[in-house]
Amino acid sequence: MKYKKLGNKWIVRIDRGEEIVQTLRKFCEDKKIKLGIISGIGATDRVIIGLFNTKNKQFQSQELIGEYEITNLSGNISTMNGELYLHLHISLADSKYNAYGGHLTSSIISGTGEIIIEEIKGILERKFDKEIGLNLLSD
Repeated sequence: MKYKKLGNKWIVRIDRGEEIVQTLRKFCEDKKIKLGIISGIGATDRVIIGLFNTKNKQFQSQELIGEYEITNLSGNISTMNGELYLHLHISLADSKYNAYGGHLTSSIISGTGEIIIEEIKGILERKFDKEIGLNLLSD
C-alpha cells in the first residue's frame, strides 16, 4: 500500500494480494480517521459480497472467484461503541460485462486498487436498530 494526503483527502493505492477491507481498516486506525467517505476502483480475483434480507434480518453472502473489474467501491467511515466502523459496497464486472454488486465483506486485489478517502472532522456513531436489524447512523 502507498498513500498521499492532499488537503482532507487521502489517495491510497492498495497493491496486488492485499485485502481491501482489512487494509482500509488498518489505514484508518493508523491515521485516526473516524469519519469519512470512501470511493475507489481497481481489480479483484476473489470477493465476498452480501445482501441484507430485510424480511429475515440476515445477510446472504456469495463468494466470487475469477477476474473482476471493480467498477465502483463506495462507502463511509463512522464509529460504533467508539470503534472504527467501515460500511462498504462494491460493484464488479466480469469478462462478459456482467455486473455484480452488494455489501463488501472481503476482496483481494489482483491488479491494483485506487481508493480516495475524504476525511471529515468529527465523529458520527452507529447504533443497532432492533426493528430493522442493522447498525444505523445516529445523532
